[in-house]
Amino acid sequence: MERLIKDIQIHVPFTMLYDAYLDLFINKKFNPEIYFNADALENYTISDFEFVASRLLKHGIHTTMHGPFMDLSPGSSDPAIRELTRHRFEQLLNLIPIFKPKTIVFHLGYDWKRYWPIRESWLEASLEIWTWLGERIKDEGRKLVLENVYEHSPEDILILFENLRNQDVGFCLDVGHMTVFGRSPVEKWLDTLGPYLKQLHLHDNFGDRDDHLALGTGSIDFPKLFSLLDRRKQKPVAVTIEPHREQDLYPSLEYLKKIWPW
Repeated sequence: MERLIKDIQIHVPFTMLYDAYLDLFINKKFNPEIYFNADALENYTISDFEFVASRLLKHGIHTTMHGPFMDLSPGSSDPAIRELTRHRFEQLLNLIPIFKPKTIVFHLGYDWKRYWPIRESWLEASLEIWTWLGERIKDEGRKLVLENVYEHSPEDILILFENLRNQDVGFCLDVGHMTVFGRSPVEKWLDTLGPYLKQLHLHDNFGDRDDHLALGTGSIDFPKLFSLLDRRKQKPVAVTIEPHREQDLYPSLEYLKKIWPW
């Protein structure tokens, strides 16, 4: 278990890490993927961020970061929403030198039901923001990875990664989102976006809701996923467990230990 814990990230909002869970992460040597929502970015100070980061770094704990996403839209047709999105992203950029994360994850944000009539303009606006963000993160010596949420298939977003090669932008496959919102099998996701795959987000569900259940308590075939990755030699830079309840963390770790191929 110690080796597994060393190799994975555990998702936690900054607000919860600061207020309640920092000692637990340090004592258990858990590597956090820290989610910075608007509350964290607006209401905590640089000193608060530095306090948490310094304690994690002092104990040899490495982080990944998860950017804000609620109500944001990089590809919005409304310039005011794009400006707010850029502002939130800029706030997160200021924290990269403090936390020194391996990766920084953002939601791609393509929702077929909302954006298919304006797909071309959505792509153009999205690429503008991701190019800017990718260059800034690359200059920091870190890696930007973009995560699927509502996308039906990898073809929905392949063009973005093809156009962000110079920024070395990677793909974060969220297996729970793929199961609920996607309409393509995991093999197709790996075939299409495998060359860009840098991170995994793991949580379980039954295919109808984005429940973020403990691994092994839903219907997702995680052994198949890891078998495919192992055979294809597609080991991600980071693997993150995303439990939404503390009681789901330890069962997820026990389950993952049994199927971990690396």
